[in-house]
Amino acid sequence: MSRLAPLLFLALPLWPGGCATVLHEQALVTEEFMVASADPGIELYVRNKRPASESRFPGERIVLFVHGSTYPAETAFDLPLNGVSWMEYIARQGYDVYLVDLRGYGRSTRPPEMDQPAERNAPLTTTSTAVKDVGSAAEFIRKRRGVERINLLGWSWGTTIMATYATRNPDRVNKLLLYAPQWIRTTPSLIATSGPLGAYRVVQEDAAKARWLTGVPETKKAELIPPGWFDAWAAATFSSDPWGAKQSPKKLRAPNGTQQDTREYWSAGKAYYEPETIRVPTLLLVGEWDQDTPPYMAQALFPKLVNAPYKQLVQIGEATHTVLMEKNRMQLFRAVQAFLDQPAPRP
Repeated sequence: MSRLAPLLFLALPLWPGGCATVLHEQALVTEEFMVASADPGIELYVRNKRPASESRFPGERIVLFVHGSTYPAETAFDLPLNGVSWMEYIARQGYDVYLVDLRGYGRSTRPPEMDQPAERNAPLTTTSTAVKDVGSAAEFIRKRRGVERINLLGWSWGTTIMATYATRNPDRVNKLLLYAPQWIRTTPSLIATSGPLGAYRVVQEDAAKARWLTGVPETKKAELIPPGWFDAWAAATFSSDPWGAKQSPKKLRAPNGTQQDTREYWSAGKAYYEPETIRVPTLLLVGEWDQDTPPYMAQALFPKLVNAPYKQLVQIGEATHTVLMEKNRMQLFRAVQAFLDQPAPRP
């Protein structure tokens, strides 16, 4: 486990007028780490944001976020839009907030197979591997703060990763928050391909926007993403891959392990994990127009959480898979925050 060369930042609150949400008026500290994975030679990028006035946190005020199948964590979860990122929003409520890039994504180690033609190697970073990576990040956080349990927040494929970790480590999870959860698929995947899968796939910016807007009524597309927000995300995201940033137009490599697992499980009518074994409070959130993980998935998963102490299902209107960067993002932020802040019921 090694820390990146001293990277300590103070982020002052920036929040334009006209919003009813009141954030704590305090500076935030940002720290970055490279954390050893369970496998030699693989390090994981972990970012932390917290109030500058605090350095000790109970487990119920610690959150770890993981990304989905294609893009890294920091270019969505910690992308400042309208003056604040989601990570900063949670931190300003007095939380210790972390994100992790899985191997092959963002600033984490890219396996050497990613520098070879994709067809030469098997799909990289399967869900099994991703769960190990989350475990390494969670263990780093638990030891750093001296706590037993933390909150887990996953997006898309990340919901499968976090839920699987929770089924195997119920004593290390406080609450489970699943944004755009995967479940048994009855409609085609937007990123599915036919034929053999290579180690990774290559994504272009124009395809990313087309996927984002799939399922949005034509009359609503123009106002869904506020001006400049997609460009800000694309600039950050397509610069995160050193190889892809040199291409024209810019491209991004994404490991194909998640594609392989979707074929073998979700698209084959089989669940990757057993939701009945989740024994922590669980929140499901989904957008009305989500075509990557449509609302029917969350609706099918919800009744199977029979052993969660309590659970909630939130559907956000006029929102896609990427609502965290859309006009209704504050509905997502507030729903998650309310669930995090809710005291655990007494036995």
